[in-house]
This record gives sequence, C-alpha cells and structure tokens, in this order.
Amino acid sequence: MPAARLFAAWPPLFRRTPWSLVALLWPLAVAAQPAAPASSPARAGLDAGAWVERIRLAAAQRSYVGILVFTAGQVVSTSRVARMGPADQVIERVEALDGRQQRSIRQNDRVHTIWPDQRLVTIERRGAVDEAAGLPELDPRLQQHYELRMIATERLAGREASVLLLKPKDDWRFTQRLWADQATGLLLRADVLSAQGQILESSAFSDIEIDARLAREPLLNPLKRLDGYRVVQIQSEPATLEADGWVVERLPAGFRLLGCVRRPVGDPGLDVGKEPSRALQAVFSDGLARVSLFIEATDPARQRQALLTHLGATHTLMKPRDSQWWVTVMGDVPAATLKAFADGLGRSKP
Repeated sequence: MPAARLFAAWPPLFRRTPWSLVALLWPLAVAAQPAAPASSPARAGLDAGAWVERIRLAAAQRSYVGILVFTAGQVVSTSRVARMGPADQVIERVEALDGRQQRSIRQNDRVHTIWPDQRLVTIERRGAVDEAAGLPELDPRLQQHYELRMIATERLAGREASVLLLKPKDDWRFTQRLWADQATGLLLRADVLSAQGQILESSAFSDIEIDARLAREPLLNPLKRLDGYRVVQIQSEPATLEADGWVVERLPAGFRLLGCVRRPVGDPGLDVGKEPSRALQAVFSDGLARVSLFIEATDPARQRQALLTHLGATHTLMKPRDSQWWVTVMGDVPAATLKAFADGLGRSKP
C-alpha cells in the first residue's frame, strides 16, 4: 500500500508507475463538499472502527500540502505532495525531490506524469485498479480480517495523532500501524510491520499543512510548460479475466477483485514508434492491502528469469506459465500470499 499511498487516505504514486510494468519492476529486480468538522477532545477516545471511517472521509475531503518520506530498508525517497478540492474536483500533485526527476499531476481521473530528463510526458486515465498516491486507502470491510486497536497518542509532524494498530487475523497479510491526525482524521504516517514487529516500510509526512489554501493554477502550471516535450497517451482498456480465458480460484481469505484492465507495458521513453505489448492487469484488495496480477504473452526477444524479490513490504513474484505466458504478481503482502495467487491462476473452462 504497500506498495506501495497518502492521496485518498494515501498504496505511493512515486513508487508505482501505471504505464510501465518494466519500470515498475526494474528497481525490484536489481535490488464543494464541506470539510469534515473540527475534532472535539473526545475524538481521541473514538474506537478503532470509527477511526477507519474518519480516516477514509478525511482523505476524500481535505486539502493539504507537505513533504512525504518513504523508507524501505536502505531506500529513502522524498516527495513534495499537494491535494486540493472536494472529492469530485480533485487536483493532486507529487514531485520527487530525490532520484530521477518526476512530477505527477492528477486532475480528477486524468494523470500527467512528467519526466524532464527525457522531455517526456505521459497521460493516462486513473481507474479503479490504480492506487492513490501516498498512504493506503482504507475500506471498512478490512475489519473482517484485521484486529483494530488504538495503542497510543503521539505528536507527529507538529500535530497530535492517534496511533491505530491493524493486526491481521491470519498469515495472508502484514500488520500495519497508522497515525491519524486527531483534529481532522487525515493519515500522517503508515508503517508496514513484519510478523516479528520489524518495520518493513514506512510512509510519513515530515511536514504538512492541512486545509491549506491552495490555488488551482499554480498546481497545474507544469502542464503549461511542456513545449518541446513528447506526449504519449497511455491507453488502458477495460477487460475481464474470464474473457481472456483466465480464472483465479481459491483466493486468500478476504481478497476481492477491484477491477481488470489491459494496459501497455514497456518504457515509452525508449519504445519510440513501436507498438507496445500489452498485459492484462487484475487488482485485488482486502480493504487495505492490494495485490496486482499481470499476465502477458511471452516475448522471445525478452530474456527473463523467474524470480521472487521484495522492496520493503512490496513483494514481487515473476514466473513463466505454459511457455506461452509470463505471470507477475506483486503487492504489499507476504510472499506466501503472492504464491497463493499464482497457484490459483488457471485457464477457465470454455
């Protein structure tokens, strides 16, 4: 949400690049709706279930700007993030402050990703299968598979926060620890923990201004300075597993299909003039953790080997299937969960 998530309760746009499965996997392989009312002192005494709903509403209603830091092992990534609008008129902007230059700007369901070093901008529509930027999205049904407890009150990024522990009721998912702003319910930090309690990855605001008075035009200004940039439209198509002859049986408990699309894979910055190959992507969620399943035809020109790797809590499993297909499963879940998805993938009966 892993995965890597703060826009819409935060599962990191700077960690996931929807248009490019290759770019997504490469670092792993090598290594006016009104705002929610202000809180009363009793807010800190809300039960854990009430906090889940409050976090979800705050993510859809609040505007904010801040510095978001993602940490996984030796990897640290920092981004400047901003969000404005009610839920139906949203502008979100993420700018990487280290590593490869990248800016992502979402206006409602339209996402522009700008790569200054390549003089490239990609445009794609965000759908149900795409994770929000920043911290994890929460669904109330997660309470069926996680034990929720309020464990502390702490100060974070200059604000008082309630700390919520989400402990799984089985071994299919990781424990998560969330810091929610007491005054607004906005998520300030999310940690993913191993079974031994070690922090696998963390996404946290080091600085944030909530209910910031943001202006629309400055957020969108980078889209007006794209002279000389190559523009690539990334076209994803609605799809179903069944129509392509696939079925996932024996899903790990709690996971449900969110949606399925057919999308291009490869790097548009390199594959100039080439018709990109396409992969079928199905996304599953248990209300907190997400798992993406990619199926693409085997390409003899691309030499790949089966692998199981991870970055922080995000595990990736890649393997061939019947010499005709290449299957990739990834998500902020234990490796055994990915193996269960891969083992449950079969050809549907005609």
